[in-house]
Amino acid sequence: MSNPYIELVKAHDALLQKHDAPLFTTLDGLAIATKQAPTAAPVAMVFAPHPDDECIIGALPLRLAREDGYRVINVAVTLGSNMPRQPERLAELDRACQVLGFELQETIPGGLMAVNPTTRNSDPAAWAEKVDVIAALIEQYQPTVCVVPNDNDGHAAHIGTHYLLLDALAKLGHACFVVQSEFWRAMATPNALIETNIADTADLIAALACHVGEVQRNPYHLRLTSWMADNVRRGAEVVGGAGVAAPTFSFGTIYRIDRFDGKALQDNGQKYILSAEQRIGSLFQ
Repeated sequence: MSNPYIELVKAHDALLQKHDAPLFTTLDGLAIATKQAPTAAPVAMVFAPHPDDECIIGALPLRLAREDGYRVINVAVTLGSNMPRQPERLAELDRACQVLGFELQETIPGGLMAVNPTTRNSDPAAWAEKVDVIAALIEQYQPTVCVVPNDNDGHAAHIGTHYLLLDALAKLGHACFVVQSEFWRAMATPNALIETNIADTADLIAALACHVGEVQRNPYHLRLTSWMADNVRRGAEVVGGAGVAAPTFSFGTIYRIDRFDGKALQDNGQKYILSAEQRIGSLFQ
């Protein structure tokens, strides 16, 4: 007997091995976001350890912008450790942010360097300078929501960015919602699974395809839907509860949403599985 799933596997393989998927070195022919939120709109800040993270963890802030009129400020914490490629990565990032309608905010020219736990633990003076840079941006934009990798995200720059944000928030005593993301390592205690619809998911992939130098060496833009589908599988039970029926949507991103009270993160005890039909801004009121 033939295996009835062979054609399904072949079709999925063909998508993952697609060699003619477009990459975008310019914005010619690519739809870009044209609607800009007013200056007085609530602000969500994405603290991206590297150019491309704003796309990978950008599902929730993208929905906040499109559904609730948030200004989304993408903070380019670093531009990567390959210094000769930093100008190119910044240009790629600018295109990606234009696709998504995110405002691009640099930290310092060339981005911060050595954003990692080692610097935080062994060079407090250098770390304090980086915290001051982030604190100044928080003071400037007064965010309602901050999106940042979790404290065990499997990459030193991701973990460093987590602590950089929390140290800056504590320095200012700034109260806001902190949304922790995951990519390189799954969080132990996520509490939110957020759907993206077909259009939002496609836009996140198109924005990723602007990071040409990165996806040429590793075509993870083509694998984003696979990752998002697995998020729905896992999130159904780690967020919804063991043994519960999975949501019917296809693509989702897992987060942890907490309130920062000016001193530390506070668990509100809530869990959220939010479909595309539900208003995302209701989570941040």
